[in-house]
Order: sequence, then structure tokens, then C-alpha cells
Amino acid sequence: MVDYRQLRNGLVVTAFWKAKPQETEAVAGILRKFMPKAQNDPGVQAFLIHQSKDEPSEFFFYEVFEDEDAFEAHQKTPHFKEMIAGEALSKLAKRERFQYVVI
Repeated sequence: MVDYRQLRNGLVVTAFWKAKPQETEAVAGILRKFMPKAQNDPGVQAFLIHQSKDEPSEFFFYEVFEDEDAFEAHQKTPHFKEMIAGEALSKLAKRERFQYVVI
């Protein structure tokens, strides 16, 4: 059970990815390997990646971090650098990210 009081200083990040048509399965495979590693990063309170049922090339990320420092640290991990920056991003047709704070 999440203690929502701990989220008051948290940072919520959402991301929307669209894979290049020929890269959908490769991106999905990378994300399946990446998600459990990201879920165990220090400062991560929630980390889920979803694949659209109607448009399999589209992915939605929902991430909750303790604070901005935890988000920055997550992006510096070896698995982020290798799997996301090194493998996945070049396979995308579109990438959008948004940040929110808890009110």
C-alpha cells in the first residue's frame, strides 16, 4: 500500500512513445527487460510501462519519484544508459515526456 503522504514532494513523469513500425517488437522487448530494473532504482515509488492494445507501437510510462534528484539519478543508471539511451531511443518515431508535482 502506498503511503500517499510520502508523495507530497514527489515528481510524476509520464512519457508517450511511438515505435517505428518495424521496431515495435524490439522496443517492447527492451522495455520488458528495463522495467524491473527501473522499479528497483533508489527513489522510485512507482514505475509502470504500458503497451496500447489498439496501437501496439504506442507505449505509455507512468513513473513516480521521491524527488527530482531521484529522477536524475534514474537517468544516470547503467541500465537507463544502455537500454533506453543506447538501444530504444533510436527505434522511436516519437517521444514525449511530461512532469507533474503532487498537489
